[in-house]
Amino acid sequence: MSNLIEIRWHGRGGQGAKTASLLLADAAFNTGKYIQGFPEYGPERMGAPITAYNRISDNPITVHSNIYEPDYVVVVDDTLLDCVDVTAGLKKDGAIIINSTKSGDELKKSLKGYEGDVYKIDARKVSMETLGKYFPNTPMLAAIVKVSNIMPEEAFLNDMIGSFKHKFAKKPEVIEGNMKALEMALKEVSKV
Repeated sequence: MSNLIEIRWHGRGGQGAKTASLLLADAAFNTGKYIQGFPEYGPERMGAPITAYNRISDNPITVHSNIYEPDYVVVVDDTLLDCVDVTAGLKKDGAIIINSTKSGDELKKSLKGYEGDVYKIDARKVSMETLGKYFPNTPMLAAIVKVSNIMPEEAFLNDMIGSFKHKFAKKPEVIEGNMKALEMALKEVSKV
């Protein structure tokens, strides 16, 4: 499976990392990919570190385990850099995407010598400007799509409008803000 892409998400309970990994799996599936999207369960509680995973491929996926050597890592909360080894097993030809306002140098110091590509986005700014509240998962979802090129951005956005219409059927007023958050995040994510 040379085209298999593996992604590990690090977040805190309540930030939506699990939801974002499942939305990514759905979007990839809808573009014809084989997918897996799953959380690692433990004693989760609001604010506790959590991990979620994605596998995305053009071919059937036959492995069913956690991901130990991801191509990409998404860090939804940069305070995890101090307490979780987010780069463990991360491939050097992969990338890490971090929600942070810290400088590139500050982030690199926290990454235990990781030599691959590092990207960042201020998901708080994006979500506050587009949603009026802090929901980091929506901008981080767009950021991983942009960095990994899992699917064309237009296909991703088209799929997400359908997902949001279903997910927010009883709150249609939040669909436009979520779409704006995705569009803004696709532009805001940058390599450090």
